[in-house]
Amino acid sequence: MSQQTSPATAQTPVNANSTAQQYQLTPVTDASPVVVNVEKELSGAQWVERFPTSRQTVDLISPFRENVDRFIAALSSAGVGVDISATLRPPERAYLMHYCTRIAAGTIAPQDVPEMECVDIEWIHRDAQGQIDLARSKQAARAMKSAYQIVHPPALVSRHSQGRAIDMTLSNVMNRHVVNGQGVETLISSSAILYQVGSSYGVRKLVSDAPHWSDDGH
Repeated sequence: MSQQTSPATAQTPVNANSTAQQYQLTPVTDASPVVVNVEKELSGAQWVERFPTSRQTVDLISPFRENVDRFIAALSSAGVGVDISATLRPPERAYLMHYCTRIAAGTIAPQDVPEMECVDIEWIHRDAQGQIDLARSKQAARAMKSAYQIVHPPALVSRHSQGRAIDMTLSNVMNRHVVNGQGVETLISSSAILYQVGSSYGVRKLVSDAPHWSDDGH
């Protein structure tokens, strides 16, 4: 008697170039979805390495991107050192930074933090009896906040998450002659004059946050 292949599954090669052939099994008679349970990972400083912030100006939105590039070019031409630490912040990172700060400050309970798709973090730490351990939950949140080097409480939606801000540290600025946005060479004799030059390019300083510049000063 000849043998026939069961109609239960169809086999499709996953990688035709692979030495060890693998197949993806596609149900034919049973199209029920497969439920996969993903175990969440406890909050803590290790999350800081996930969803990294860009340091590239190309990730900023236009016209702020072009304004920043022009401002940086003028600074560099004048001999000013420019060290970019952040441009576009992924929404997942903004979520983690926002809520770890709030939990650490006690303005939200860990069990009240809304979930975010693709961020499988468990904010709730529990004791040996399975009860919520608020002290450990807040301790883990503080560790995250410290690792993020958060100075000002980060908003859930911010200029960084919108691609409208850049954090950069400038060196060798004073007494440099920098061409402003109107093409006028300007002696940088104070921080105020530096900020005016930045504004002439549409790059405005948030004075309370040392490295932070944006399209509207916030």
